[in-house]
Amino acid sequence: MKPLEILRHFGAFPILAAALALAPALMRIGVLTEFHINLLMYGMVFGLAGLAFNILLGYGGLLSFGHAAYFAVGAYTVAMLYRYMKIENLEILLAAAILTSMIVSTFFGLVATRFTKIFFAIISLALTQIVWATTLKMYWLTGGSDGIRVPHLALLGQEFHKTMNRPEYLASVFYYYALGVFVAAVLVIWLIIHSPFGRALQATRDNEIRAEFIGIPVRRYRWIAFIISGTFTGLAGALFAVLNGHVTPEISDWIFSGNIVFLTLLGGFRTFDGPLIGATLFIFIRQYAMGYTIYWELVLGAILIAMVLIFSRGIMGTLYQYIGLTPGMPSLKTSVVATKANIPARALKERS
Repeated sequence: MKPLEILRHFGAFPILAAALALAPALMRIGVLTEFHINLLMYGMVFGLAGLAFNILLGYGGLLSFGHAAYFAVGAYTVAMLYRYMKIENLEILLAAAILTSMIVSTFFGLVATRFTKIFFAIISLALTQIVWATTLKMYWLTGGSDGIRVPHLALLGQEFHKTMNRPEYLASVFYYYALGVFVAAVLVIWLIIHSPFGRALQATRDNEIRAEFIGIPVRRYRWIAFIISGTFTGLAGALFAVLNGHVTPEISDWIFSGNIVFLTLLGGFRTFDGPLIGATLFIFIRQYAMGYTIYWELVLGAILIAMVLIFSRGIMGTLYQYIGLTPGMPSLKTSVVATKANIPARALKERS
């Protein structure tokens, strides 16, 4: 496959993955520090959350201000299972986080997908505030505003946490572990988006009425997309719990959801790799802005305004437009969508 074809299919993700894989080697020769490695891990976590969120926004046309809820569910699952059941195996904790996030997003999705446009955004915001209130008020279970501490855990059955200090653990074995989970999750999302289901979901985004006409059950597809999106966001939250070492109610607040929306728009929500690049830039910009001024939120606000005025498609979207490349997201054409979504031609004739 030629480089241009790889870029058209996967965007900048292969380049990003290769750069992330080389980062520890650059740290060993002094080009990067443990601080930069730590920021890159946060970039992976938020990139996965942004990509999961973009299943709804970029591919489903649904703006959610409630993805902090599923992020928090995944994080608190890891923290609470360690605290109350003393489970130290991260694979078990990740599986539990995926399951709980799927369950919560299933029930929340039944409510939220009954609405569209601004009404969907409002109901998603209301649902995440339920999770925020639960994590804050149920002090006896969640630790309230103090949160729950999460130590470094066993990986693949190996108790590295007993032989390494936390900085060494995070910058070495956990980094590659998180990178492996990150790459695997991104590839699974790519396969979902480019599957017949993903093509049909894009059809519901472009024209809901026409999608129903060709036989796509719009609400059911949006509900499934909601579940997938919430589940992968919960996986990101589970990785965040170990990386951050502490889980508090702030990660379930609507402001945290706003960060996920911001980084997705920064990279470009109409491209597959936009949230991944946007997350990395967001983490570095926010961290360095916080280090130089107490008005770091003003810096982020100025960047958002500049992005709207200059990069209306986001950074990656504008870049692809400049070089004449438009990866993914085709416009809706009845015959094309019906073919890629595996809708029988007989169904089209019956509705015509």
